[in-house]
Amino acid sequence: MGEEFDAVVARVRDRVTPESAERDRLERVVADLIAETEAAVADLPVEAEVLHVGSTARNTWLAGDRDIDLFVSFPPDLDRDRLEEYGLRVGHAVLPESHEEYAEHPYVVGEYGGFEIDLVPCYAVADASDVRSAVDRTPFHSQYLEKRLDDDLAGDVRVCKQFLSGIGVYGSDLRTRGFSGFLTELLVLEHGGFGPLVGAAADWHPPVELDPEGHRAASFEDPLVVVDPTDPERNVAAVCSAGNVARLQHYARELLAEPREALFEDDEPEPFDAADVRKAVGDRATTPVAVRFDAPDVVEDQLWPQLEKSREGLAGELDRRGFDVFRSAAFAETGSDGGNTRQATATGDAVLLFELEVVERPRVERHEGPPVHVRDHARDFYETYVDTDAYGPFVDGDRYVVEREREYTSATGLLEGDAVFDVALGAHVETALRDGYDLLVGEEIVGLAADFGVELARYFDPVP
Repeated sequence: MGEEFDAVVARVRDRVTPESAERDRLERVVADLIAETEAAVADLPVEAEVLHVGSTARNTWLAGDRDIDLFVSFPPDLDRDRLEEYGLRVGHAVLPESHEEYAEHPYVVGEYGGFEIDLVPCYAVADASDVRSAVDRTPFHSQYLEKRLDDDLAGDVRVCKQFLSGIGVYGSDLRTRGFSGFLTELLVLEHGGFGPLVGAAADWHPPVELDPEGHRAASFEDPLVVVDPTDPERNVAAVCSAGNVARLQHYARELLAEPREALFEDDEPEPFDAADVRKAVGDRATTPVAVRFDAPDVVEDQLWPQLEKSREGLAGELDRRGFDVFRSAAFAETGSDGGNTRQATATGDAVLLFELEVVERPRVERHEGPPVHVRDHARDFYETYVDTDAYGPFVDGDRYVVEREREYTSATGLLEGDAVFDVALGAHVETALRDGYDLLVGEEIVGLAADFGVELARYFDPVP
């Protein structure tokens, strides 16, 4: 890798490694937290085990992180309703100033000793392939890694997490669709360190498959496959988008070619103001059209898949109608719920932005039918249009053609009409749009700058 690469990594490693005082504080808080949780469990009519899991258990947490994951593992024969009831009872007893969140079942999030705690019930299943909910795998993940990650590899995991954060691909939430902590740990472990992982990623040719335990038990179609060492039917990297795998490759090559600490820092662009947006729109000579509406009040992991589905649906319809979408994007204002940024919810507006090459079309459109020699289909086509207001049918080459009136001659007309609701939209987004939305065309999108300046900067000045 070279001395310069090693020096950069060493500096980053020093910076992200918790100091002894921070470690001691964490250990005290975890010990007290476990003791209180065990006391709360003792009041239940069933037995359960308290488990410290996640990055703070595996010594891969970054300096300054304040998250602790504590699981309460119940017998597998416990009814699901009782698991939820007992889990919440314990959580609220240990974390009285807390709130509930929901994955596959509810759990409690709160503050304890200056740390943010997730207190999660799970089933004590015998095998990770026999899970009753997704969180049941987590203890197996911790056990697997705790046996294999020494202090040196744990340090490399921290560096890798910081690198992935710096290039914007760390996080398995459905907005980011990047690399989870567990996936990062497996990648570093599989390659024997951060440097070897960077070198390998720079040369990846997706689809890439890594199978730490040699299971070979399932087939996956994702760009990056890392078979779960505790569950051969699961791809740990399933949530990773092809774009984020490509971004890792790009920045791995950047880091190797020019090692620098800047790649380990989140480089959020300066937000565009109205003048910046106006200039970008003028320079590009395209027509941006923005659909702005009240964002549905749901958590991000529900919101972003629905925004993306809606963006894709409307972009496809605009393309099919001849308005040639150059590029599109989705924005949303979100904020923390109860102080927990991991479960952010929509707090303001959402925007579906479409940049169009063509915004107006002629009143007529060409519609080609089948070749004349395809007798039955050709006859059906001819009879459909022969007595209508369409121009034709006539023969062009070997097939019937008509020139018929176009339903929408402008993109704005389409987006203002019922066609919006004829495409596949996210359920909550569709409801929000039916309640009303604003349409901003051309320079009118400068009105988005106040709330979405950073997003517009990323859109109009894109980087890998």
